[in-house]
Amino acid sequence: MTGSMPEELTIMATYADVLQYLSSLDYPAEKDDVVREAEREGAPPDVLRALRALPPQVDYANGNEVARSAGIEAAPEVGPSQRAAQARERHQRVSQHLRSI
Repeated sequence: MTGSMPEELTIMATYADVLQYLSSLDYPAEKDDVVREAEREGAPPDVLRALRALPPQVDYANGNEVARSAGIEAAPEVGPSQRAAQARERHQRVSQHLRSI
């Protein structure tokens, strides 16, 4: 045993990939429409696999909903602990910043 994972498990669709291949899709769209559009746009197998795993009978309002429903994170490089730390930080909102101008 070499300890490496099979290639099909190491290649995953990214959030940007999903959005790229659905950029010209008219919403709302059902799963079949989403998969058909990705196939028409030449999406690679990992993107098609993720889209084919979507729940049936759901109308998606936009590509972000499709990606989230497929279980693809927008920023997978940010781990849960880093997200928690960012949530605890006090952020100055744009509107608060502009109030002092």
